[in-house]
Amino acid sequence: MATNQQRREAAKRKLERQLARRAERAKRRRIIGVGVTVGAVVIVAGLVVFFATRDSGDNASASPTNSPETTPPPVQIPTERAAMPKRPQPLPNPVSCEYAASQGEPAAKQVNTPPGGQISSSGTVNATIKTTVGDIPLTLDRALAPCTVNSFISLAKQGYYTDTECHRLGTEGLQMLQCGDPKGDGTGGPGYTIKDENFPELKYGRGILAMAKTQAPNSGGSQFFMVYGDAQLPPDYTVFGSISDDGLKVLDKIARDGIDPAAAGQDGTGKPKTPVKFTAVTVDA
Repeated sequence: MATNQQRREAAKRKLERQLARRAERAKRRRIIGVGVTVGAVVIVAGLVVFFATRDSGDNASASPTNSPETTPPPVQIPTERAAMPKRPQPLPNPVSCEYAASQGEPAAKQVNTPPGGQISSSGTVNATIKTTVGDIPLTLDRALAPCTVNSFISLAKQGYYTDTECHRLGTEGLQMLQCGDPKGDGTGGPGYTIKDENFPELKYGRGILAMAKTQAPNSGGSQFFMVYGDAQLPPDYTVFGSISDDGLKVLDKIARDGIDPAAAGQDGTGKPKTPVKFTAVTVDA
């Protein structure tokens, strides 16, 4: 029979074993808890990275215009006006003007041919193109192109330009806005032509108002272009006036808005993104 001493020692050893097992279980629980916590942190971090990366990709896809490769560079417009050209020899005053009918090209809008005969080649005429973007004041110069000025005044007074829309904008190389075609596509004219009034010393640049034409000589009609920047052109286009500073501000805004990508031509010009419609053209003559 075990003595009391033996029983106490056995109980003590049993208690020590129980305490050791409890400590071992507690240690395992702590190890498992740490592992679970670390695993959870890794999973959460991975999810954050995944969703952040996916959102970034979605935003890039949704906003391609923010990419430097797809955003067109801003239009560079010179600020210095070009010097107005002067004839090396003044024209006689008056001059004889004739307007020949366009063969096979009826008028895009019903209009009377300007009165011909003896036309003054002296002085200037103020005109204002009122548009949906802003007014463009002009100064028409009879000393440069009396027959062209006479035609422009006649067309303006007959309302030929009213409700027409500018159809061609150039922003690089040839920086100009072309207008004056009731058809709005560059093919329309008044049913008659104007003889060229150009000369070899002509140069084009910011502030110059000139006549548009085909490659054939003496083919100008109602279409004209307003130069707001560079224009390296041969002296084939009749210059008949200038554009005011306020008018150039309007042209600058139109140019900075750019060309409509859906209506761009192969030569880099095209319909302006901002529609430019003439509501009236007035002349002080």
